[in-house]
Amino acid sequence: MTSASWTIRDLRQALATGAARPSELAEAALAHANRNPGRNTYLWQDPAWTLAEAARAEAMPRGQGGPFGDGRGALWGLPVAVKDCFDLAGAPTTCGAQLYRDLNGTARQDSWLVEQLRAIGAVIVGKTHLPQLAYCITGENPDFGDCFQFGRPGALTGGSSSGAAASLMEGSAVAAIGSDTGGSIRAPAAFCGLAGYRSTVGKGDWRGGAHLAESFDTMGWLFRDLQDAPLLAAPYAPATTDAGPAFGRFAFIADSYLHDCEPEIVASFHATVRELEQLGLKGREVDPAWWADAIEIFAPLQASEAARLHAGYFDRFQTDIRERLEWGAQLTPHEIAALRRRQVDFRARMDELFAAHELLLLPSTPMAVLSVGGGPNPVGRGTRNWILRYTAPISLAGAPVVAIPCYPGGMTLAAARDGDQALLRLAGLLGAHRNATVSAQPA
Repeated sequence: MTSASWTIRDLRQALATGAARPSELAEAALAHANRNPGRNTYLWQDPAWTLAEAARAEAMPRGQGGPFGDGRGALWGLPVAVKDCFDLAGAPTTCGAQLYRDLNGTARQDSWLVEQLRAIGAVIVGKTHLPQLAYCITGENPDFGDCFQFGRPGALTGGSSSGAAASLMEGSAVAAIGSDTGGSIRAPAAFCGLAGYRSTVGKGDWRGGAHLAESFDTMGWLFRDLQDAPLLAAPYAPATTDAGPAFGRFAFIADSYLHDCEPEIVASFHATVRELEQLGLKGREVDPAWWADAIEIFAPLQASEAARLHAGYFDRFQTDIRERLEWGAQLTPHEIAALRRRQVDFRARMDELFAAHELLLLPSTPMAVLSVGGGPNPVGRGTRNWILRYTAPISLAGAPVVAIPCYPGGMTLAAARDGDQALLRLAGLLGAHRNATVSAQPA
C-alpha cells in the first residue's frame, strides 16, 4: 500500500501488530512531502524533529484494550499534518502571511490542539499551507504561492485548509488538521475527493490557535476513507462519551436550490441520497428558500470579527482580503447588533430543521473543480459567494459536518450542534457500505 492510499484503520492495525513502526511511517511521509506542483504543501517542516517525535511515540508503553487492542489511541504513531494557524513550540505560525511569520517569530509553547495530538502519540509531519489569514476559500496565496492538487495540473485544492488537502493527496499524511469558518474543510474536501469532519462550533480549545472569526471558527480533519470517521472524534470529544442514538431520518434540499450546480454535482447529490436510504434512513425533501439571507448575515459578521483581529495591518494583505477587512471595520455597532439578531433568528430556524429531520444533506460546493489560467471554473470575484451559498447556512448554524467525497464533488451531511460523535459513527457506516460495495464488484 502506497502512502497516497493510506487509511487510518489499515496503518493502525499494522502498528498494533508490529508490522509497521511509527518511525517507518514518518520516513515514508517525509519522503512524499511537498510533492504538489508548488512544492508548498508545508510552510514549516523539520524532518529531524518529526523523526524524534516518531521515536518518542515508539517509546510509549503498549497496553491492552483501545480501538486496536494495544492500549493506545486511534492516532498513535500515525503521520498527521497540522494547519499553520495552530502553534507548535519552536516553529513559526504564519497564518498564511509573511507578516505574521516575521512579526511573531517562533512559538514558545504548543497550542492546545498540538498538545492533544502529541499526548496521544500522533506524529506531526509539519505545518501546512493556507491562504492569508485563512480568509480565502480557493487556496490562493500571494506570499507562499497558490496550492495546487497533486496529479491534477491547474486545479486548486480549495481553502483555507489547502495544505491539509495537499498533504493527503501527495501521501505525506494519513490525516490532516484543518479549520472551517465558512467552508474551509468542506471546500477542499469536495475539490480533492477527500472526506472531512468539521466539529460543532465551540468544541476544542483555541489556546494557541489563530482565529479568523471567533463566533464561526471550528476545528476538524481531512482524511481519505469515510470508514475512518469514528476514529477522529478525538481530540474534540472524550473517547468514552456516548455517541447517542442512531439517526433514523434526514432532509435533503430541493432541486430548485441547486439551479447553479454543475450537472455532475446534482447527480452525485442524488446518488448520496440513495446511499443514505440504503442504510435505512428515511429521506425527505425540504425547500430552503429562506437561506437566501445566509451570505448577507454571515459575510459582514465574519469581516467585522476578522477586522478587529487584524487592525492596523490591512494594507499588508492581498486586495480582496484587504477590501473585506476594510468593509468589516466600517460596520457600525448598530449594524452589527442588527446582524446578530438576524443570526440568532437564522440559527433558531436551522435548529427547528434539525429537530424535525435530524440530518441535512446538501452539496459542499456547486462545482467539482477550481482552476487558474484557464480550465473549468476559473477563479474570479464571484467564486467566493458562489461557494458560500452552500456553506454559509451551516456556518451560521454552528453545526458539525461530515464531508462526503463523491467523485466528482462532495456533499455536506450536517447534524444538530453537539451531534458530532453520532454523525461520525454514521459516516463510518456509510464508508463501510461503500467499501463493501466496491469489494463486491467483479474485477
